[in-house]
Amino acid sequence: MLRPVVVGLDGSRESLAAADWAAGEALRRGLPLRLVHAWEGLSPDVSQLPELEAPRYWARRILRGAMDELNERHPQVYLSAEQIPLPAADALVAAGADAELLVLGSRAFSGFGGFMAGSVALSTVAHATRPVVLVRADRTAEDDHLPDAEGRPSVHTPFRDVVAGLDTAHSCEELLAFAFESAALRSAPLLVAHAWHLPYAPPATAATMSVTAQRTAEQMLAGALGPWQEKYPTVQVRTLVEDERPAQLLLHAARDAGLLVVGRRLRPGRLGAHTGPVAHAVMHHVRCPVAIVPHE
Repeated sequence: MLRPVVVGLDGSRESLAAADWAAGEALRRGLPLRLVHAWEGLSPDVSQLPELEAPRYWARRILRGAMDELNERHPQVYLSAEQIPLPAADALVAAGADAELLVLGSRAFSGFGGFMAGSVALSTVAHATRPVVLVRADRTAEDDHLPDAEGRPSVHTPFRDVVAGLDTAHSCEELLAFAFESAALRSAPLLVAHAWHLPYAPPATAATMSVTAQRTAEQMLAGALGPWQEKYPTVQVRTLVEDERPAQLLLHAARDAGLLVVGRRLRPGRLGAHTGPVAHAVMHHVRCPVAIVPHE
């Protein structure tokens, strides 16, 4: 059975932008799109309370409105919709468990020059077992593509780069699978970024140690990418290996990207929300859609 692309809806501009991006991704992957709206008031135990009629009406309207708009913009995509009687994060994690990927909106905040993922998105990312993509409210279909010859936004130009942040010290197969497939589906170049850093080196040996560390990092990255380049021979791959903090390197690399892919280690048994410092940083500050791929 095909895993659907699932998108969480709450009626906000962010979630509607996420739904539009998710529809495009479902079309690229040849998958159905499932719209999910969570509301605890849907519980059958309280279904007869008259004070819940208005919230129930607006919950249904959110899904109907999104369905109508997506059917108009993406008529080729098979759509379904569901209301789930659970707290939002719990509902999204449950829905995402059976998805190819889960897509959520991520809202902007003013005054800090960055973005934020709300508490629901953060909790969902921290507990999801499938890839989660965060999409900004101001994202448009043209943003996925390079400008045209006159510098104007267009949906008819090639896709922007897919960028993947790779830590070769940990398992990266799930992340590379997602990144290569995303690039192949878009006929887009793939830029794989890897950061290494020497916290301290004696001045007399710093230069030599830097050269050695750079070469070692490049060799390890090439070894990790080799099998995937054979599997996806049509994907044009570039690498960026620098002595830099990982989050800073990715913020720079993803500045003109169409999609950024990062990993998140699964931590069974850990309480609370754990996304990792790199994923946390890019979720807050990268403008393009960000895919967080869980891995062992």
